[in-house]
Amino acid sequence: MGVFARFVEGAEAGFAGGGGAQVAQALSQAAGLMPYERSLWRAAGGALMMARTGVDKSVLVAWPKAEVPSWTRDFTGRGMTVTLDGDEVAVKICALTHENALALRHNFALLAPRTFGVQTAVGTGDRLGIATPGHIRAVRGTGVVPFPVQQSIREMTRTDRSPRQVMDEACWGVLEEGWGEGFGSDADHLKNTTDIDTCVAVGFTMFTIDPGDHVNDLADGLEGRALGEAFEALDARALETTAADLRRGYPSRAVTLPGDVRLDADEEMLARAAVKYGAAVAHTASMFRHTAGAMGARPFELEMSVDETETATTTFEHYFVARELSRLGVKWVSLAPRFVGEFEKGIDYKGDVKMFADAFAGHVAVMREFGPYKISIHSGSDKFSIYPVMAQMADGLVHLKTAGTSYLEALRVIAHIAPELFREILDFAFERYDTDKASYHVSADPGRVPRPATLKDRDLPQVLDGDDGRQLLHVTFGSVLTAKAEGRYIYRGRLVSALRTGEEEHYEALEKHLRRHIEPFAKQ
Repeated sequence: MGVFARFVEGAEAGFAGGGGAQVAQALSQAAGLMPYERSLWRAAGGALMMARTGVDKSVLVAWPKAEVPSWTRDFTGRGMTVTLDGDEVAVKICALTHENALALRHNFALLAPRTFGVQTAVGTGDRLGIATPGHIRAVRGTGVVPFPVQQSIREMTRTDRSPRQVMDEACWGVLEEGWGEGFGSDADHLKNTTDIDTCVAVGFTMFTIDPGDHVNDLADGLEGRALGEAFEALDARALETTAADLRRGYPSRAVTLPGDVRLDADEEMLARAAVKYGAAVAHTASMFRHTAGAMGARPFELEMSVDETETATTTFEHYFVARELSRLGVKWVSLAPRFVGEFEKGIDYKGDVKMFADAFAGHVAVMREFGPYKISIHSGSDKFSIYPVMAQMADGLVHLKTAGTSYLEALRVIAHIAPELFREILDFAFERYDTDKASYHVSADPGRVPRPATLKDRDLPQVLDGDDGRQLLHVTFGSVLTAKAEGRYIYRGRLVSALRTGEEEHYEALEKHLRRHIEPFAKQ
């Protein structure tokens, strides 16, 4: 019996780890490809592995030629027979197609996303579709659950990608990096049932409902009679109650929440909370029920997010939202309030850290009263000054969401390995910033960012060290990735090709930067 036959005989599905290095090398060499040794997956009667030639990647599916495992038939590719240490081994070289990604997820549960409840998690949205191995390296050994499949429909639209592509590319990255500890998938900022259905169809397991369009930010400015009239005009039927019953359901005096946190409560606070968030709660309940129907018997998780609103969520408003969701039978795993201070894109928290800590304590107290569930941190990239506060107070009940920071670190690598391409992208970002910033919460002044013509190659990465440069490049990602001339992408293909050529540098940069985000939340 040769080395390959011994390797696959009677094996349960799983990554081989270091013990499969000899097989990985022999198999890829016979097929004329370069192996990703960590990716060698041993399955009943066969094996599969990621490999590459140049910048093009494939999956090798292999089995002893004499007996074909049934799962191998689900993969399509170019077939050949090779000899390994006397064994005749059948091999398919399979392109990274959607059909082969489906075969991967269908046959191997660990290579498909699943639910994780209230385990500490980090979402690492990937706008280029090639960053997952670096993200996995960043979480390895921390005990934090990765959500490498994380993207909003808005971001997919801006990058000319689909939920199917986002899912498939992340799953290939999980395989490439040899990650067998499970991962999640977050269909982020969903606003309508059509988008829910699209994401259900491709296998997402977490659905973040964004009812921001139903939040009444004007409620904070209402007083007296105007507030009372707005409360009476509230569509209580959508909340499956009446205004009178709503009043009776809430305390009229201060109460104590877990952690000895005092919750001030009176009729005016109730009226303001209901006017501000009542319609948002009703919309979330409707979206939850639709998702449950679409998923059927499949497990799923729900998050409610009101982070992209104008005014901060008070402790009482969080209390109102959680109480009403619970009364309406909504099951949720995380909730994203709008926090005090500024959560601008791609830079550290702007605000008083002590004030943030005091407000965050209230959110944690409500979470423990109605949960536990996780406090979700949107626009969570690079908020280094407040990570320790969140980690300590929430005791791991956190879902941190990042995305744009990985794109910025990719550009940092480009500045080093392909300086002329970086110069082109930076020039283009100056052109696009005033238009693209409209839908983002940023304060960058392009006048404080040096023009590329004034910089030597060695100084180009420094653009990513300043807040203004980071935000200039952050908010223009969609324009950069979709800009076309004569029907062809101008920057996208060159970006991906350069990063695949400098793959290890790219992965190492992501690991180093994302690790700074994750370590405060790591399990000790």
